[in-house]
This record gives sequence, C-alpha cells and structure tokens, in this order.
Amino acid sequence: MIDPTCGSGSLLLRVAKEAKVSKFYGQELTSTTYNLARMNMLLHDVDYTNFDIKNDDTLEHPQHMGMKFEAIVANPPYSANWSADNKFLDDERFSAYGKLAPKSKADFAFIQHMIHQLDDNGTMAVVLPHGVLFRGAAEGVIRKYLIEERNVLDAVIGLPANIFFGTSIPTVILVFKKNRENNDILFIDASNEFEKGKNQNNLTDANVEKIVNTYVKREVIDKYSYVASMDEICENDYNLNIPRYVDTFEEEEPIDLNAVSERIANIDKEIAKLDDELAVYLRELGL
Repeated sequence: MIDPTCGSGSLLLRVAKEAKVSKFYGQELTSTTYNLARMNMLLHDVDYTNFDIKNDDTLEHPQHMGMKFEAIVANPPYSANWSADNKFLDDERFSAYGKLAPKSKADFAFIQHMIHQLDDNGTMAVVLPHGVLFRGAAEGVIRKYLIEERNVLDAVIGLPANIFFGTSIPTVILVFKKNRENNDILFIDASNEFEKGKNQNNLTDANVEKIVNTYVKREVIDKYSYVASMDEICENDYNLNIPRYVDTFEEEEPIDLNAVSERIANIDKEIAKLDDELAVYLRELGL
C-alpha cells in the first residue's frame, strides 16, 4: 500500500486497521513531516523493514516508479502549485492524456500519478476538493479521458464540510479501479449526514457504515445515492458535480396565505388595542 502524499503517515496506519497491510510505502515533500511519518510508523510497531517512506516531491521526483500497488490512498494538498513543465508530456504518467493539470491546480496531476501506480486488481481512494468534479479546460480533458477512455472512476462520494483539520471546505472521495466490470459511476451525497462538533464536524460510525454499505451494494437511495450510466455522464459533458445526479432538494411546506393574512390582521388589532391603552396611561401622566 502506498500514500504518495503521506504527511505524517496517519492515513496509511488508519487503513491498516481495516485491511491487512504487509508493507507501507509513502512519499512526503516536507522534511519535518517526513521524519514524523517514519517516527509514527515505529511508534505503531511497524518494523523499519516494513516501511519505505521517501522525502521528495512526488510529482517532480517520484521515488517509487516501476512499482504497482493494490491499494493507494491519499489526501493531497488541495489545488497545489506544480511546474506543469512541458517535459511531463513525455512522462509515462501523463503522456496519454494530451494535457497537463494547470500550474495552480495539481489535483489531477496527483490522480494521474496514482493511476499510473495502481495495479490492475487494485483500488485507489483520494480525497480532493469538489472543483475536480466540474472544472473545465485541461482538467475537463483529463477527467473525460479517465472516464471515457479508461473507465477507471468507480465512485464519487461527497463528504460534509469541516471534517478535516486545516480546512473547512466540503471534500469528495474519488474511488478508482482498473479492469472494472461495470460501466457506470456511483454517486453518494453524504454531505448532510454528520455529527456537529464544537470546532469540527464528525462522521459517526453509523454515517461511515452507511457510506460503505451503499458503496459495496452500489445501492440507489433517494436523496442519498445514484448510479449514473455512461450515457448520463456523457449528456452532462463529463461534469461530475454531485447535485446533477443526486437530487437532495426538499420541498417546503405550502404556505397558507389566508391564514397568514388573518394572523397579520389580528396582530394589527392587538397593536391598535395596545396603542389605545398606552394613550390612556400617557394622559393620566399628563404627557
């Protein structure tokens, strides 16, 4: 298993609680955080021979090239800057797409890097901002290629706002698989199902279980999830914005205008009565 933007390694260790992991791989740009990741592994009883974490820029200087992984997880820096140098058009990670992610938004560059390292029987899950679902130009070209040509996008899972440290924006999990048997994409809108905290919102065990069960069953649930065909995706010009597929609109109760009008009339009468009483008091006071 690898996390190409591993930070302190917490995501790798968290996944290992749910799945059997024989060896941990990762890469981290910031030196102090890289050292924390290695320390974190040792503190969690991971033998030094069972982890290989590198300190370098994942996009510019990838350290695990030539390797394939059955499990890839990542929470990359959102809309980070990168060089987007034309030399990458000849890089095997990016060359097939014909476009590079913008200099000011490396989100899809990270996706392309990870797709390249994903084994044929592997699963990849990456947390990103919602912009990756609908931004156009080069990102739109890359998104279309991933969906139409490679058919690797398996699910789009919308998360609540303010559940990650360091950002309050709502995020999305994109799940990718190679050699998929199905030809559709599952959309889950879990943005409204959370436990509100004082400083940060939380996904409860029940919230997480519902997401997982819905994903495993690829279940359609009213106002929560929907399985979109490739025809529908194409009709939407490969825009993956979740509200296009999961309708969460709640109709408001109809307003009884007659009742409202009657209530206003009664309030006016009460105000007039109070004005009369107040006038009496003021006369008694000689005002």
